[in-house]
Amino acid sequence: MATDSGLRDVAIVGVGSTPYYKRGESAGTSITQLASEAILSACEDAGLSVKDIDGFAYYSGAGAGYGDKMESVDFMETLGIPEVGFSATITGGGGGSAGAIGLARAAIVAGDASVVVTVMALQQQKQRLGTVVAAKPPSVQGSFLQPSGLAGPGHMMSILARRHMHDYGTTRDAFAEVAISTRLNALNRPKAIQKTLLTREKYFAGRMIAEPLSIYDFCLETEGAVAVITTSIDRARDLRQRPVPVVAVAHGGSREWGRGFSWFGMPDGVFASGGHAPIADRVYKQAGVTPQDIDVALIYDHFTPMVIMQLEDYGFCAKGEGGAFVESGAIRYTAERRPGTIPVNTHGGQLSEGYVIGMTQIVEGVEQMRGTAINQVQGAELALCTGGPASLPVSGLILGRDR
Repeated sequence: MATDSGLRDVAIVGVGSTPYYKRGESAGTSITQLASEAILSACEDAGLSVKDIDGFAYYSGAGAGYGDKMESVDFMETLGIPEVGFSATITGGGGGSAGAIGLARAAIVAGDASVVVTVMALQQQKQRLGTVVAAKPPSVQGSFLQPSGLAGPGHMMSILARRHMHDYGTTRDAFAEVAISTRLNALNRPKAIQKTLLTREKYFAGRMIAEPLSIYDFCLETEGAVAVITTSIDRARDLRQRPVPVVAVAHGGSREWGRGFSWFGMPDGVFASGGHAPIADRVYKQAGVTPQDIDVALIYDHFTPMVIMQLEDYGFCAKGEGGAFVESGAIRYTAERRPGTIPVNTHGGQLSEGYVIGMTQIVEGVEQMRGTAINQVQGAELALCTGGPASLPVSGLILGRDR
């Protein structure tokens, strides 16, 4: 594989975050404070002044978690940013997390901004993740979900999980392996919320929330903020950290997958999937690589079965074989990648480290490409980060090691 393949015209130069808090522990701190702390941390990491920022690229409609909003003008006043040339957001929810780096790239390539921040902040005092669907007012789109008792994303994903089990014989043993392997990766993470070993016995004794999904199949309900700074590759090479080039990035998805967040009228194939197959095709084509070239995968893991379905979507295993692939130990972290395997969520993911709606995956991708990750994959040259499965869009991002 050529190390200069793909886009490589912009790079991530700074990442920063607050501590990750359990639900309710950041009470008394505003969303703007949390996000600003993360932005300042990312600037320090990059060796930039906060006044260098001239663009914001958000996702989730600039929603800060569930019930709060982020406004560029608030950050400008709080941080002393004099002027911006770009401020835009991707619609949908967490599915846009990886794609927001593409939005930042678009601003830089177009010449609208030169230093662009992507930030997500999350508190769950106003609205808990687990009941976000039930909290919405009645609508035509929700006329199936709410009367059916589908109160939150976990209930909706449980339907997709059951369909995958029905179609392909997938069992809860595969879900258990995702949860257990992810927890193992979090044990040595200083910021991780969950740092106690998860055994098979403990997993299968876990309280059922939305059958077949138990408490250990659900991501954490955490609070905090993460920020990422993107700039041109030329400017990046003059800054503090080793640049992490954006090799490929895409967001979007098919109409059929979008039905999964309204009335579940998807055809076979799309139904029991993560909805990422079109995105996978685009990012691999952009990058000029195949799944076998990816060295580490940071997969959006709000629910364990959706990791399995994304592994299929991105071609790490054949459609319907995700359960067996995972159960074989193929996603477990090892310092050296073995043929036919792919280390997944080496940071502990949203299941065990912390849930900040997809941003921790990008931070880990950056650290893997810098060679500074706690659970470093030796010689890694390409990292895949994903956003969603969620309401459209979903997104994918391939980061590279700078040559």
